[in-house]
Amino acid sequence: GAVHKWESGLSQPELNMLVELADFFDTSVDALLGYRVQDKRLEAAGERLMAYCQTLDPAALSEAEKLLERYPNHFQVVSGCAGIFLVFGSMRHEEGLIRRSLALYEQALILLPQNSETGIGKMNLYGNMAAARFLLGEKEKCLEIMKQNNESGIFNSEIGTILAGFMKRPEEAAPFLSEALLQ
Repeated sequence: GAVHKWESGLSQPELNMLVELADFFDTSVDALLGYRVQDKRLEAAGERLMAYCQTLDPAALSEAEKLLERYPNHFQVVSGCAGIFLVFGSMRHEEGLIRRSLALYEQALILLPQNSETGIGKMNLYGNMAAARFLLGEKEKCLEIMKQNNESGIFNSEIGTILAGFMKRPEEAAPFLSEALLQ
């Protein structure tokens, strides 16, 4: 009955119910409410962050943390910062930064309903998570992510390459590489 009243606009859920619904549906309260941040300060911070990244300035890391503190449930912020931590983590071979990127990519998956950018989707997030696992030396976990999310064979070449080249399992790699070649 309560859900019917919410859907028909006769009443609205209370705040504690919204929090429970967000938790149940594995999303944010922002996404449930349809809220989008339109703050110009966010745009300016994003531009600064991009400038740091273009020059590979380590200040990008502290700027990313500041953005995450201010906008912890904003899809573009979370996914963008995850990418920054992944790039700097791979360049510096710093496990902590790579693990931070993994946590942020997992959060970005939860916030994905907020996404308005056509160039970023679930497969991008899973691909980056797999790359992070690979950089951490967790090749089996990397493969698991790609195999579970291999929609339309998108990860066939990567799966085959890892199996054949890095894990010395060519017979297991053959079907993935064959499919990739056909694609």
